[in-house]
Amino acid sequence: MTKNQNKTLETSADVDAYLLQIEDETKRLDCLKIKEMMERIVGAPAKMWGTSIIGFGTYHYKYESGREGDFMRSGFAARKANIVLYIMSGFSDYDELLEKIGKYKTGKSCLYIKRLSDIDESILEEMVTKSVQFMAQKYPE
Repeated sequence: MTKNQNKTLETSADVDAYLLQIEDETKRLDCLKIKEMMERIVGAPAKMWGTSIIGFGTYHYKYESGREGDFMRSGFAARKANIVLYIMSGFSDYDELLEKIGKYKTGKSCLYIKRLSDIDESILEEMVTKSVQFMAQKYPE
């Protein structure tokens, strides 16, 4: 791996086997539901990225620095404290949706939720859809 290569790469690991080993039943069921939702929205099957990220679709990026690679168009991870949803577009255009979604925290492109029952799932679907549309415009296939 060169210093310009992405550390998180798509693997051939079994997504369902990974999800089924999540001990917390609520989190496991929520992740299975999120997987189905993202497969439907992105139109691509779930793939493991690294050891713990479930990604959907891919895009190729190339920065002015020369760094380039492939990454997922959307994805999520089941972490110990939260489910992390990767909203690749970031949140600058999501104020109205974030006001209505429920209990969450954000990072640069990460939406952290405890469980689906804490949020409005239709708002989450809208956010993921908008993010996937943003990625399709920025990085056409």
